[in-house]
Amino acid sequence: MAIVIRPGLPSDAAAIARLFHDTVREINSLDYSLQQVKAWAPDDLSFCNWAERSQTRWTIVAEDRSTPDRDLIVGFCELEPDGHIDCFYCHKNYQRCGLGRQLYQALETEALDRSLQQLQVESSITARPFFEAMGFVMLSSQTVSVRGESFVNYKMVKALSPIPKSSIT
Repeated sequence: MAIVIRPGLPSDAAAIARLFHDTVREINSLDYSLQQVKAWAPDDLSFCNWAERSQTRWTIVAEDRSTPDRDLIVGFCELEPDGHIDCFYCHKNYQRCGLGRQLYQALETEALDRSLQQLQVESSITARPFFEAMGFVMLSSQTVSVRGESFVNYKMVKALSPIPKSSIT
């Protein structure tokens, strides 16, 4: 694999929408019902203006440049200005291979560069173990409604500690 982590672009919107849809439908369906995943990731990919979203949050994508099309987006995440992680998705064939950790490290570096004190996420059941492995702690379980379906997710936070300049060699 030749993975490249880079800032997301408005032109990535269609690939991001497809990755979001497919990941929810194929991975999150292990923890949520068919009705829930259909509400979460509707058949109509234009339910959300992904290009516009990229203008209001910091988006990073992971590309696998070893694939035949040389720029397959296999992961993405979004960081809002207040430290909220809105989306964090990896392609079904790139789960548990370190890609999520690479994306997360880039996101945390950006958060530190922006002098954020903490990160927050409303994690799905599926993603909770990943965020715990990244150092997040659960504040509470909650039930949210999306397009008429109720979902359990978890409010999680991670305090960020900048590396003191005196310890950088």
